[in-house]
Amino acid sequence: MLYRFARRLLFILCKLIFRFEARGVDAIPSEGPVVLCSNHKSVLDPITLGIAVKRKVHYMAKAELFDVPVLGSVIRKVGAFPVKRGGVSKEAIRTAISLLQEGNVMGIFPEGTRNQSVGVGKRGAVSMAFRGGATIVPVALIGDYRPFRKMIAVYGAPLDLRTYAESGTSEDMEAATELVMSRIREMLSTGRPAH
Repeated sequence: MLYRFARRLLFILCKLIFRFEARGVDAIPSEGPVVLCSNHKSVLDPITLGIAVKRKVHYMAKAELFDVPVLGSVIRKVGAFPVKRGGVSKEAIRTAISLLQEGNVMGIFPEGTRNQSVGVGKRGAVSMAFRGGATIVPVALIGDYRPFRKMIAVYGAPLDLRTYAESGTSEDMEAATELVMSRIREMLSTGRPAH
């Protein structure tokens, strides 16, 4: 209930302030585990990534945020769970995989940190998706969050990574990660969903 309300409110605010537009959002499977893999350049990216998605999107968030009165409770209710500073802990990975195995949607930024241009993706996102049996949907967030300048979320077609998942070698994990990142780069340059 709180999630739906917050999503609608943020959608309206982003539409008014950033002229937000979502493209290709219907490509997201309506059921089953999904990982939305996106480029990452702003603290606002989790909002932009999830506001057009009909399903609840879960995220990892800095553990310190959960200690802030009221905020901690709110972000937990809207789908965030804590990750400790200095890297993703085994506990956070287990939580993410468990959420996926239960058929949920996770929003993950494979670069691991904010970059103005798309950098190298870390294979953790692909690894979690494989272990959780999830479909990966690449997402490109286009724009710079300036008021009244257009902000666009472009959702690509789900990627078929079964051949990479079956072998599970580190080389195949790297190749699958690079495929995800190349789709994101393609959508950033064209502004259209990749198929």
